[in-house]
Amino acid sequence: MNNIALWQRYQDWLYFNEDLGFYLDISRISFDAAQIEQLKPKFDKAFKDIAALEGGAIANPDENRMVGHYWLRDPELAPTAELRQDIIDTINSVLDFQQKVHSGEIHPPNSAKFTDILSIGIGGSALGPQFVAQALAPNAPPLKIHFIDNTDPAGIDKVIAEIGDRLSTTLVSVISKSGGTPETRNGMLEVKKVYADHNLDFAAHAFAITGNSSKLEAIAEREGWLAIFPMRDWVGGRTSELSPVGLVAAALQGIDIKQMLEGAKAMDALTRKPSLKDNPAALLAMAWYCAGHGRGEKDMVILPYKDSLLLFSRYLQQLIMESLGKEMDLDGKVVNQGIAVYGNKGSTDQHAYVQQLREGVNNFFLTFIEVLEDRSGEYVEIEPGTTSGDYLKGFLLGTRTALNDKQRDSITITIPKVNERIVGALIALYERGVSIYASLVNINAYHQPGVEAGKKAAATVLDIQKKVVDTLKQTDDPLSLDELSAKAQIKDEVETVYKIVRHLNANKRGIIVHGNIGQPKTIKVAWQK
Repeated sequence: MNNIALWQRYQDWLYFNEDLGFYLDISRISFDAAQIEQLKPKFDKAFKDIAALEGGAIANPDENRMVGHYWLRDPELAPTAELRQDIIDTINSVLDFQQKVHSGEIHPPNSAKFTDILSIGIGGSALGPQFVAQALAPNAPPLKIHFIDNTDPAGIDKVIAEIGDRLSTTLVSVISKSGGTPETRNGMLEVKKVYADHNLDFAAHAFAITGNSSKLEAIAEREGWLAIFPMRDWVGGRTSELSPVGLVAAALQGIDIKQMLEGAKAMDALTRKPSLKDNPAALLAMAWYCAGHGRGEKDMVILPYKDSLLLFSRYLQQLIMESLGKEMDLDGKVVNQGIAVYGNKGSTDQHAYVQQLREGVNNFFLTFIEVLEDRSGEYVEIEPGTTSGDYLKGFLLGTRTALNDKQRDSITITIPKVNERIVGALIALYERGVSIYASLVNINAYHQPGVEAGKKAAATVLDIQKKVVDTLKQTDDPLSLDELSAKAQIKDEVETVYKIVRHLNANKRGIIVHGNIGQPKTIKVAWQK
């Protein structure tokens, strides 16, 4: 297709909303009029499915719950007066907590104000807050945020070291819907020990974001933590950024959460229109569908040309992959659906994986995110008539052209600047795009049996470890791995037993290994008496 034809296609398919200053260009995705016509019945169904979701239909049959993240930014949509008031009261409680912390009315025992936040959570309780902090936190925030988002001991130590002597003025947020998520529980217990080791009262520094009647709520109430904010069962982790999960930390950093909610509400309204060309989320979902032939055959590469959006791809990994990665469709048919997501930022990736994107295996479609405003201050000319931002724009447009020349599909999203309203709108756009795409491919975006399977498998490993340790403690003579597995009554788990032994030995946890640890057949294992 020549440049004139491409220009016409661009104009035919360009979506623009003046209020948000938002552009969506899907003209470089391979589709034609026949495909659009073929998809029309699917979109008619998708628009009805979305309306049912917002109306309070049971969307997660596994847990018999609604999906209501849309109500968070527009409480009037909530199906009952009680839910509407709950949402409004929760937002007001977040803002009240922000004001009291910033003013010093809520303060650490021996200081006038808190200086830092330590956020303990995982998955949706970490990825959204991390993305928003990177995108929107001011250079000198009222409170600087740190994250423990894994159960890696060395990683926890590093975060605590970064906080250093500000531990006594650090506010700790513990985020877990059930209170039993192992990674979050472990992080909380590790941090509690650090506070105790420094003779600090953890409860006087902590607040919880958790489900009603959860284990974490019980702990926070019993110990007298500073505050408890709700995680509702109708908000899933990957759509929780505009709930207290994301809003409390954002507000404490000085981010305008009202504008985030307003941006999401505005985008929700645009993506509620039952018309393909007038609905940016529908256009986005159509582009994903056509690029991957409705089978997720191509990966989604996210390439924002703005440093502050660096973590957007990580945030979208969970939102998209956990929502769309499903074995079964709604009819019980094995479909193995999903779209893999990865990315970094432009123009960094000009020097990394764009070489393969242009000339290697054509197994992806790319989403460029263009930000029109280069910086908030005055422009600087690094050459006569040219700024660093001009170079950035040149790299984006040049890469888009170079990929199109090789028949590589791409989408371009253009936003005026990175601010609270626009970030809220982007979050809402992709949430809605996921819902529509899920309907197009006939899957449930709001349950995650694969995640639960992984959790159960991890619990099994820990149970095996307990049997291994108990068996060794009760045995005087060293045992081979086969003997140990048999005696512990886990004959089929020899490989797992070996890896447990290797891990405990490496950490000097009471295991004595005779023989070469790298040659499993040679070793015998005993417990240090």
